[in-house]
Formats: sequence, C-alpha cells, structure tokens
Amino acid sequence: MGELATEKHVQYILSVEKRKDDFISVAMEYLRMNGAYWGLTTLDLLGKLDAIDVDEVVSWIMKCQHESGGFGGNIGHDPHILYTLSAVQVLALFDKLNVLDVEKVTNYIAGLQNEDGSFSGDEWGEVDTRFSYIAICCLSILHHLNKINVEKAVSYIVSCKNLDGGFGCTPGGESHAGQIFCCVGALAITGSLHHIDKDLLGWWLCERQVKAGGLNGRPEKLPDVCYSWWVLSSLIMIDRVHWISKEKLVKFILDCQDTENGGISDRPDDAVDVYHTYFGVAGLSLLEYPGLKAIDPAYALPVDVVNKIFFGR
Repeated sequence: MGELATEKHVQYILSVEKRKDDFISVAMEYLRMNGAYWGLTTLDLLGKLDAIDVDEVVSWIMKCQHESGGFGGNIGHDPHILYTLSAVQVLALFDKLNVLDVEKVTNYIAGLQNEDGSFSGDEWGEVDTRFSYIAICCLSILHHLNKINVEKAVSYIVSCKNLDGGFGCTPGGESHAGQIFCCVGALAITGSLHHIDKDLLGWWLCERQVKAGGLNGRPEKLPDVCYSWWVLSSLIMIDRVHWISKEKLVKFILDCQDTENGGISDRPDDAVDVYHTYFGVAGLSLLEYPGLKAIDPAYALPVDVVNKIFFGR
C-alpha cells in the first residue's frame, strides 16, 4: 500500500490558491468560495493550515457577502446558500465566526425555507435536499437552528426517502450517495436519525463499493474518490461502516494521487483537482489514516473545530 504524499498535496493546494489568471482559475471563478473551503479544510486535516494568511482570506470572504446576508461564490457574484455555508465553514476553521453579523446571515438562510419545510438555494427558488442540509448545518454552526421550522424541515427530508432506503433531491427523485449524505447529515444534526432504516440504507451504501475498492454514487457507475466522503460519512453516521472493506478503499484513494505534483483525482491516472483532493483526504481521515486530523462526518469540518464551536474547547 502506498503512502499519502502530504507535502506534495500541500504544495498543490497552495499553488491552486495563488492562481488567478490561468484557464482553470477563470473557469472555476464562480465557485471560488467552495474551492477555498475544499483547499483550506484539506490543509487543516494535513496539519498545515498555518501556511495561509488568515487576514487575507477573511477579508476576501467578507467582500463576497451581500446586503441580503448571503455570500456569493466570489466578489460580485450573486448570493446562494451553498456559498454561504462554505464561507461560514472557512471562518469556523480560522476561529473567526465573530466577524459575522450572525443575525443577518441566519435571517438570510431562514428566509429560504418554504412552506412545505424544504429550502430554496437562492431567491430564484430551486429546491433540493442539498439546501436542506446546508441550511441546517449552517444554522447549527451559528447556534440559530431555532430560526427555522425544524420539524417541517425534517418532514420534508423524510418525504424524499425511497423504497431502497436512500434519498433523492426531491420527493420521488432517484437515490444518490450525495443526496443521501445531505439527508443523513441533516437528520443527524437535528437528532432525527430514527427516521432511517439503517440496515436497508446501509446495504444500499455498502453495495457502492466496487471490486477495485472505490465507491460509486449509484448502481452501475464508475467509482469516484469523492464518494469516499459521501458514502463513508453516511455509513459512519448510521453505524454501518464495518460493512465495507476499509483497506481496499484506502488503497483506491492512494492510487488516485499524483505523487509527483500533488493532488488527488477522481480515478487513477486522471487529472487532479482541489475538489477530489479534499474528498480524498477527508475520506482517509474518516478511515483513520495515520497523521490526519479527525473530521466530523455530519459537519464536514475537523473534529477540533466542531468541538470549539459547540463546547468552546
């Protein structure tokens, strides 16, 4: 079994953060806030967050905030609940949540809840269980879950449960590992995991492991490193992680590394990116790979950061 090329991955992430004008950077401009979360959380899991200029990052994040209270993916971009969570998560990493006008941010999120308990992603009204998770996670981090109707939010998520035990993006939508993480994570945060048939869902999730050891997001799909997070975190939250081969999954993730230039790809020998680098390292953290900080499966933040948020330590 190979080893995690920690220093190479750190150098790769720092190089991505510095890029401003090449094609990849321009193409990713609209979701730079997500990229910051992926890259900086990876650095923290690797124990290298001190390589970052905190004030510079915090200043940029606050320039992405709108009058509405929500954050955009970059300066001058429209606000969306997705980028708002990433902004809050990055500020939590740096223990800088105090720079926020919490009332303003939480009012923006609470204002996106619909009558049926679901959440829209922004003012244009797209509904998705991803947004339910984001709203619940974000409000929980900011200690303002009481601003929404939690009972209705949970009820809507449960209405998206399928006969196979999984969850879709809306009622009747196909079960997908990414949506399952969002629904299980939201139910975990709200203390509502009793709504899940853990054996049925656990079976569906463990079936996502292919012969090569990697995990896919749906039946008949290729394995992808990012599902090392979406599937694994869900299995941990429902206490069924022992139903897969951890050793095979570790090998698959390590095989997706670029050991020369750093970064992790979706599958072996593909091009690396910061998204898969984060989910690869986060997956290894869940697998208790040596040398990595522990990550919380529901909040997708290092455990020490979550402990500081909720317990002040």
